[in-house]
Amino acid sequence: MQYREAQPGMPIISELSCRLDDHHVVLRWRWPEGVQAVYIAKQEAEPADGSPPSAISGELKLFTREEYKALGSYQDRIEGIGRLRYTVYASIMEEGQMMLVRQSDGANSAEISTGKAKIRYTVDHKKGLFSRRKTVRITVTAEIPIPKEALCYVKKEGGYPLDKEDGTVYPFTRPFAAGRNALPPIEVGASEYVRLFFTDGRKYGSTFELIPE
Repeated sequence: MQYREAQPGMPIISELSCRLDDHHVVLRWRWPEGVQAVYIAKQEAEPADGSPPSAISGELKLFTREEYKALGSYQDRIEGIGRLRYTVYASIMEEGQMMLVRQSDGANSAEISTGKAKIRYTVDHKKGLFSRRKTVRITVTAEIPIPKEALCYVKKEGGYPLDKEDGTVYPFTRPFAAGRNALPPIEVGASEYVRLFFTDGRKYGSTFELIPE
């Protein structure tokens, strides 16, 4: 498919809205005059596994003005958890060839969260009799794969850390698979305590829910 950068006077998509309704994403927009069809692209806005964003719809989907009139919107069934980006391109004919109008203003794109994947974790502290050290065992159970950059553990002297800044931060060296992940034991001081946190709550908190057990 060929693209043309939007120029003054060319038809563009505006007033794009995106919402969830039951198990569907619902898109509505203002159709530019003279445009009888659009093409819709769907992408992962923030892939859960940390990989670069890529199209997950397989290809651009044609949607006509008549279909829009009949349904009152464009609807796409939800099939997973995460953030999605939808982009609607106006289609025009130039010299007998179909062209899609690419907009730099972003008005033809919208993002939506289809839910948060749950990350459940346990931190078990065990101290041997008369020992100055104790063993910490962490288990992470995830609904979907998690990049190692999403989580960290924080160690604090005298009590459990309240947030990521309340102690010493340690990264994880491997990503977490979907399902149960039993991590290698950690040795800490007898009065030290460990808890898990997001490395970036704003970034990963929109995709995952971290639940201590």
